[in-house]
Amino acid sequence: MYVPERVWIDRSLYVEAESRFFSGQTYSASDAKSNASQNALVQRIADLEVENREIKKAFEDLVKRVASLEIKCSTCAPAPASAPAKSKAAPAKSAPVADDDDDDLDLFGDDDAPKKPVVAPVKVEKKKKAEVIAKSSVVLDIKPWDDETNMEEMEKAVRSIEKDGLLWGSSKLVTIAYGVKKLQIVCVVEDEKVSIEELQEQIEEFSDYVQSVDIAAFNKI
Repeated sequence: MYVPERVWIDRSLYVEAESRFFSGQTYSASDAKSNASQNALVQRIADLEVENREIKKAFEDLVKRVASLEIKCSTCAPAPASAPAKSKAAPAKSAPVADDDDDDLDLFGDDDAPKKPVVAPVKVEKKKKAEVIAKSSVVLDIKPWDDETNMEEMEKAVRSIEKDGLLWGSSKLVTIAYGVKKLQIVCVVEDEKVSIEELQEQIEEFSDYVQSVDIAAFNKI
């Protein structure tokens, strides 16, 4: 029986298989790029494994050094100080037994019994507060009659007034007008002892020199 060759009958299948075989042997540019990136990734992984091994080794060395240092420190540690010996407690003195008959009265006393100190009352003397004396500083303007009045004599007459609580201060001549000058004088007075109004009236009694007396300034001290 004649069997025809099936090679040429199924030729399309063989052609397709051949094309598939040769297509697997060819690579496109994208495939080459992908392979390069894969190779770089593989190399990077290998480098990381080497670096990891080196780090692990360095860590093990560090652990060994720390352990050796701990051993040295433990051997060099100072010995704990011994606790001080407890001193023997002195035997407590037995309290004296008091007789029933002497509970309320002790004629002779016990020299060993503690005595309470007698505290004398302390007298606190209160200091008297210094009395505040009210004073005033007064500036008086004393006017003469005219320019022919002797101002030196007028000032002497004014200062001749003496009172308890009166103190005369500085003075000066102040020009009023047309050559006429007035005497301006300062005095300090105690308010309870000296009346300014009475002092003005007493100065005006020197009528040969004084025309009028006015208060230029008045201040409490």
